[in-house]
Amino acid sequence: MPPNEQLSDEIIVEQVRSVDQELYVLLVERYQHKLLRYAESLLHDEHRAADVVQESFIKAFINLQGFDTQKRFSSWIYRIVHNEAMNSIRKYQKEISLPENFEFASGEDIEANFEQQELVVAVRTHLKKLPLIYAEPLALRYLEEKSYEEISDILHLPMGTVATRINRAKVLMKHLCQNH
Repeated sequence: MPPNEQLSDEIIVEQVRSVDQELYVLLVERYQHKLLRYAESLLHDEHRAADVVQESFIKAFINLQGFDTQKRFSSWIYRIVHNEAMNSIRKYQKEISLPENFEFASGEDIEANFEQQELVVAVRTHLKKLPLIYAEPLALRYLEEKSYEEISDILHLPMGTVATRINRAKVLMKHLCQNH
């Protein structure tokens, strides 16, 4: 049997459920930094993000028996963090609205801009200014390197909606970067 660190998430879940609950710490260690980064991209508050991630790990542990090991644990835990972050946002009502007169141009591709290192800081800064419905899929795609399918699972959205939101987020991001 391979060392525990080399086991897949789903095998660790099975072992936590049936053999040793202490192994859950391996999942926490694998995902805590990624989930914290994701929660911070949604909440723009380090302390609230830490609370959301902690609460998410607790909820995931409590509900581990209901997890379907035929699915990906990473998508499941990201979805829990997403739900907790949305609850926190509703609690603090920090939604950002789009400017009324903003138009989405079709066919724009700014992916090349993301590849330039000097834009990384600006991208993170401007990501905080995007409406959540656009910032979230963009952060999952480019910061968390999730596939469209994984984003669809995490956000419970059709893949077409995910693609549309990411494309619109790119346009908004380009607009923000050009104006600052």
